[in-house]
Amino acid sequence: MPSDDVAKALKKATALSRQQRSHEAVRLARRIAKRHPDSPEVFNTLGALLAVANSPQDALAAFDRALALKPSYADAYSNKGNILAELGQFEQAKSAYERAVELAPRRGTFHRNLAFVKDFGTGDPQLAVMEDLALVANALPPSEHTALQFALGKAYADLGDHERSFQHLVQANAQKRQQIAYDEAATLAAFGRIHGAFTVELIAAKHDLGHPSSLPIFIVGMPRSGTTLTEQILASHPEVFGAGELDHFYQEVVTRIWNPADIAAPSLSGVTGPHLRKGAARYLAKLGRAAPAAERIVDKMPSNFRFLGLIHLALPNARIIHVRRDPLDTCISCFSVHFAGDHPYAYDLGELGRYYRAYERLMEHWRRLLPPHVLLEIRYEDLVADLDREARRIVAHCGLEWNASCLDFHATQRSVRTASARQVRQPLYQSSIGRWRQYGQHLAPLLLTFADSLGDLTLW
Repeated sequence: MPSDDVAKALKKATALSRQQRSHEAVRLARRIAKRHPDSPEVFNTLGALLAVANSPQDALAAFDRALALKPSYADAYSNKGNILAELGQFEQAKSAYERAVELAPRRGTFHRNLAFVKDFGTGDPQLAVMEDLALVANALPPSEHTALQFALGKAYADLGDHERSFQHLVQANAQKRQQIAYDEAATLAAFGRIHGAFTVELIAAKHDLGHPSSLPIFIVGMPRSGTTLTEQILASHPEVFGAGELDHFYQEVVTRIWNPADIAAPSLSGVTGPHLRKGAARYLAKLGRAAPAAERIVDKMPSNFRFLGLIHLALPNARIIHVRRDPLDTCISCFSVHFAGDHPYAYDLGELGRYYRAYERLMEHWRRLLPPHVLLEIRYEDLVADLDREARRIVAHCGLEWNASCLDFHATQRSVRTASARQVRQPLYQSSIGRWRQYGQHLAPLLLTFADSLGDLTLW
């Protein structure tokens, strides 16, 4: 274990990363590693910080160094597996996760990671290990217990035992919900403030005050709706860089100009052109660091759907793509995933459904306010049914010449840091359409939130 002084320095580097100062964090961690070249913990932390800084190859090298120093380091194997999975190297990721599970078989997190890069078959030995661990799951830390339940939910879904799968998902989500704070009333109230603040008159009065850059392409929607697939299609174009899920717009524009979560936020009527252009310039500076030579950069933060009015005012020449998927398929897919990011609404079916309805109403608001040439909407189901047609619509909307490489999106080599990393490495498939029907009889809390919009449903 590192000394107290080294441990404090590593905590400082980690804190810098959490403050969105990832490059400073990496510089500090590299200095620590130079002074302590024989510490596996230092190199494991350096690897984690390099991963956040979007330097996957350097992160792999750091994890390999940690493992050379400590071959039994289960956490380093798991972290290495995460990077390999993001890079689409799933067999290598599977091997790394298997080694982590072998070294630490009571870590639910390692089982979850392994479960999501493989398909379970009858007699899979990992399932037996997980079932044995579940018998003593109450002795595990809550986070490890939760991860184990998500892994079991995935395993039984692979085996076609959807009843048993859903039982584990219910446990996993209930446990996760107990571990987080989510103020549903405040969240939905913020949606209401957005509705009230952004009007046709406001957009008309301020639509030409922002920064003229056309660099960003925003992809928005609910998680698990097809946003990662859409980004992968665009990132396969030679003039486009896919930067993944970034919170740069929120940090540099929303929090400084108008944040709907702030009940004391002043009226948008006082926002001027200089405000908008300075905020946009800060955002563009951060965005551009990801790929300085790119013609266009995709910012695929799904939750930016909340800020489309402000995006349009700050960057009127930016293009926005909204990806939609069947509401119930979207929600059950969210309910099946142990998110790494901030999705506190996703762990209770009623809360998830009400959040989805608020999202739907807000998107209807943006349809009325934003010019058609700014906002393109695509359906996941249409994308799967006719990739050529929909991919051409996407590329044309972004003002780009067509390139056939967009149809071979699954072959594009890039880091994908979302729960859909495995799916977008495969050719299109339709098996996830209508997935919610496998669980229909269990979805009453969710279905009640859609009672006035879905009509008569056959649940199974």
